[in-house]
Amino acid sequence: MEWWQSLVAVAGGLLVVWLLLLLLLWRSRQLALREALRLLPDVVRLIRRLAADRSLPRGLRMRLWLLLAYLLSPIDLVPDVVPVLGYADDVVVVAWALRSVVRRAGDDALVRHWPGEPAGLTVVRRLAGLTENHPGRD
Repeated sequence: MEWWQSLVAVAGGLLVVWLLLLLLLWRSRQLALREALRLLPDVVRLIRRLAADRSLPRGLRMRLWLLLAYLLSPIDLVPDVVPVLGYADDVVVVAWALRSVVRRAGDDALVRHWPGEPAGLTVVRRLAGLTENHPGRD
């Protein structure tokens, strides 16, 4: 098999996995795309604040800076001009990253750095995979 055929096979496999993740997000209906897009400015501020928090592990902060770079970059896995899926890929990436961050940093870090309304924090907790009611601002 030629090197380019291997590359095409890997890219195709990644595309299939990505589409499955988008489908799971859509089917779970835990978070409406419109709701997630409305929270995007607060989530970007949250990520920036968490990334600047020196009390968090360095690797975690680096992951957050890379997430910010991805969100602010005009280059996406699925271009934003593609209806629905263009923004859904950003939601999937943010959800994945937030789940990872919450596992390491904890809910207290979310509460401490959340810049928005308590209702928005509830949505972000749901996005991060936190289902129980945690003490904090809500």
